[in-house]
Amino acid sequence: MLTKTSELKLREVVNVNDGRRLGPVSDVEFDAETGSIKSISVNSSGFVMRLLGKNNQEVIPWERIKRFGIDVILVEVDEV
Repeated sequence: MLTKTSELKLREVVNVNDGRRLGPVSDVEFDAETGSIKSISVNSSGFVMRLLGKNNQEVIPWERIKRFGIDVILVEVDEV
């Protein structure tokens, strides 16, 4: 399945450990040599905090991504 990075940014990230919505994908990090994804970044701040310029980004390594769905990306993280 081919997916554009612009499509990834529309997907919500959900932690399978506790069902929490972590936020939308804000960035994708690639390995320039292999072309593979190394990690995704998630805006973990709420909408109001982002409006105030207080934006927390959490980096989720590729190994923690469990499944890409149509609307969500399932990840397994202990605490974000």
